[in-house]
Amino acid sequence: MAMIGNGAQSEFQTLAMKAICGLKSVRLYDIDPAATAKAARNLRGLGLEVVSCSTPEESMEGAQIITTCTADKQYATILTDNMVGSGVHINAIGGDCPGKTELAPAILHRSSIFVEYPPQTRIEGEIQQLEADHPVTELWQVMTRAVQGRRDAREITLFDSVGFAIEDFSALRVVHDL
Repeated sequence: MAMIGNGAQSEFQTLAMKAICGLKSVRLYDIDPAATAKAARNLRGLGLEVVSCSTPEESMEGAQIITTCTADKQYATILTDNMVGSGVHINAIGGDCPGKTELAPAILHRSSIFVEYPPQTRIEGEIQQLEADHPVTELWQVMTRAVQGRRDAREITLFDSVGFAIEDFSALRVVHDL
């Protein structure tokens, strides 16, 4: 997994992915090298390969999961379209609000998008960049098997999360159990 943004929430998310999805390796990047050093120090010795990276591109080398965990609230593009290949899963998390976007719109158009609560996500999440009627799937529909999640190995899936961390953790546990 690539973890872009290495504040305290990134450590929780990394450990949740390890516990629930069997994550074995995390590649860390933050614009603040001290944040990366702290996250790396806190995650080492917990059964993960931890690699500190100097660019977001370097952090994404070989990643099957890309997690953006930033709090930049000025329409800052963290991931450009050419950085995201087929078959990856993206977790767009962090301090969401109107104006906080991390993904280039082209990535959104190529992804199957899953959300917790569409009305909130359309205001605060990545999908605020899209038309109001752009299709999204509510996560509960996948969790109850009313709707299929990933449909093929080349599909890009995006979880546009604007919930609370405990909701995210609970959702991960249910998905893992299913």
